[in-house]
Formats: sequence, C-alpha cells, structure tokens
Amino acid sequence: MTSQATGSTASCADPEASTTLTVTAAREAILANISPILTTRRLPLRDALGQALAEEIVSPVDVPGHTNSAMDGYAIAGSDLPKQEYRDFTLIGTAIAGTPFSQDCRPGECVRIMTGAPMPNGADTVVMQEQANLIDERRVRIGTGHRPGQNVRQAGEDIAQGSVVLNPGKRLTPADLGVMASLGIAEVGVRRRPRVAFFSTGDELRSIGEPLGEGEVYDSNRYSLYGMLTRADCERLDLGVVKDDPAALKQAFVTAAEAADLVVTSGGVSVGEADYTKTILQQLGEMHFWKIAMKPGRPLTFGRLGDSLFFGLPGNPVAVMVTFYQFVLPALHYLASGTPYRPFTLPAVSGCAIRKQPGRFEFIRGILGQQTDGSLTVNSVDRQGSGILASMSRGDCFILLPETCDGVNRGDTVTVQPFSALV
Repeated sequence: MTSQATGSTASCADPEASTTLTVTAAREAILANISPILTTRRLPLRDALGQALAEEIVSPVDVPGHTNSAMDGYAIAGSDLPKQEYRDFTLIGTAIAGTPFSQDCRPGECVRIMTGAPMPNGADTVVMQEQANLIDERRVRIGTGHRPGQNVRQAGEDIAQGSVVLNPGKRLTPADLGVMASLGIAEVGVRRRPRVAFFSTGDELRSIGEPLGEGEVYDSNRYSLYGMLTRADCERLDLGVVKDDPAALKQAFVTAAEAADLVVTSGGVSVGEADYTKTILQQLGEMHFWKIAMKPGRPLTFGRLGDSLFFGLPGNPVAVMVTFYQFVLPALHYLASGTPYRPFTLPAVSGCAIRKQPGRFEFIRGILGQQTDGSLTVNSVDRQGSGILASMSRGDCFILLPETCDGVNRGDTVTVQPFSALV
C-alpha cells in the first residue's frame, strides 16, 4: 500500500478522484495486512461461546452411540412386516431410553419401545404406536404400509467416530456447544479475543454528564463503537475523549497501541485533518490516508501503530458506523479467527425510488418488511445524511448500491445487509 497525498478536508459531495479506492479494494488492502491472533487458551465449554475455535474437533465417539428408536412404538424385524392386511405380533417386553431390552426379538415378536431406547437384537424397524393396535397385554396388530428400517436412528448417523466436527476459526455458537457436549468434550482450545482500544478526538466533544458550552456536543461515537465492539466479542478499552492537542494525542496513541491489538478513533485523523495529527501518526507508525468511493464515510485512515492495527474513522456518527461495519468488522473477524468474513445479504424489492449517480458505493439505511407471500420489501429511511444517527436507529439494514448503480426504481430488486447479521 502507498500513502496518498491529501488536500483540503474531504466532502462526500466532492467528485471522486481517479486515485480513490473502491470499497472492495480498500477492504482487500486492509485484510492483506493483518496477521491473525495465534495465542490460544483452554476454556470450559460454556465459557467458549462466541470464541474462535483454535483446534480441529474430531469426534471420539459415534453420535448417537447406539442404534435407537426415533419414535414411541413397537420394534420388530422389517422382514416380518405384513404383505397383506395385517399381522399380529407377540409383545415380549419394553425398551426404555437408558434401560434397553436384553432379550432377542424373534420372528413374530415385537418389543414396546420408547424414543431413544436402543433397538433390541433382531429388530430393525419401529412402527409408531399410533399406527398399531394393542389387542391385549400380549398381542399387537400391525397393518400394511410400512417399510423396513423406518423410524430408526443408526449409530453414528449424526456424527461418526473419527470424523471432523468443527474446524479451527469457527466462532462457536450455542449449537456448537451442544455438539461438543454430545461428544463428552468438557473444555476446548480457543483463540484469544482481540483487544481493541478506542477514543474520540475533538475540542467540541463532551462526555455525558458534562455541561455543554456553545458549539459543543456530546460524544455519541464512543457509545456506538462500544456497542459494535461488544457485539463483535472483543476486549474493549475506552480511552474517552482526547482534545486536539499534540501532546495529548500522542500519549493517547501510544497508550492505545501498547494495550491493544487494534486501535479505533473517530474524528480528527481522517483525510484533510490537522497536519500535526497526521504527523504524529506517521511518527509512531505507518499510515495510509485514503479516500474511499463510498457514501457515507469517504475518508479513512488505516495503518499500524507499533504492533497494533489502526483505524481512523470519520467524525460523522453514521459514517463511523458504516466504516466500522464495512472495514473494521471484517478486520476484527479475520484477526480473531483467521477465516474470511462473509457478511449476510438478502434480496428485497424496493418500495421506493432511490436517486444515485454512478461512481461510488452507497449504503442507504433501510427498513425491511415482508409481503403476504413471504418475500421481503425494503424502504429507505427518510433523511440519509451522514450526521443523522437516528437513521441507523430507525433502520434495520443497509441497502447496498454498488458503484455501477445509477439509481433504483420502485419495484426493483436490491441487495440488503441486515444490521442483525453484522456481528
């Protein structure tokens, strides 16, 4: 990567320069400069939820461990099923989960069996209790319409002994914990969580609880960043608001870099900001000041502070969230797991027209709906300015309009990215 010279403060309304990066190119350049965390630790299974798996999980057993009934009913030999009308079977006992029936089931005999109970020797088929008639305490009548092997779960049908169950890098879900518990695994190796330090910059910013002077505003960006980092399952270090002062900024950058794998700031370090800020960053590390062909969030700083990755996000609150989701989140995912980040997207029919000029990628905040046939619709949130944070609160998705898009008509199919999937 090479640094790009910058002039005056960038505006999302400026024409795109020929050296401007596309969203895809910027993301690829960022990921190419990241080495995943290799430090691992072992955790009790319950504590591993959401962590990136550090090892291959190979099943030590078959799951289920024995061939068993999938239904409450009667276990018989499939070869005994009646070919015409019905057949009466002699009931010889009962098999319950945890208490198998120990005798053989011979031709003309059946065993009352409960869901999960091991199949008796000689039986390979289960007839549901609703499809059989109990004539008396010793006789069961079964009609036609059944097939050999039905309603039976084979040993190893879910997971075979020796098979690979989970691969390194997978972020563990509740189902993964259940799968490993079914294998008798009590603890598991996971990668260390990324440590992220973050702060806001600007003389006009005040923390909640402080009085506001003329021209001052409360810092909302740190709270948005805290929420997004929490959902991304990171260790977080909030360094507060740092004034536009060279000494204070330098100390904040040094402190953050010493404590974290990744440093995120909002405001003050993007394209065209104060020269001393860029000078400090370049003194402490390697920085690349980019213009991205996107709206909102055109200016972006990426690089290194010592051994830490660094992201300097724009100051506008919507631009902070958009650039975090599109650049920082993929970087965190790869840093934590070593696996590619594949955001979830869906097609939806636009319920409104959206004006757009080709040349940049736009992230329109939208609201999803569902028609009676189950198909999705989407409408843009009113007022899409990069400073209107309420558009992120009212919306539940991004409408993704790529560089080549020249506008959307009502009824067109567009691609949406649900906020709920951005984790």
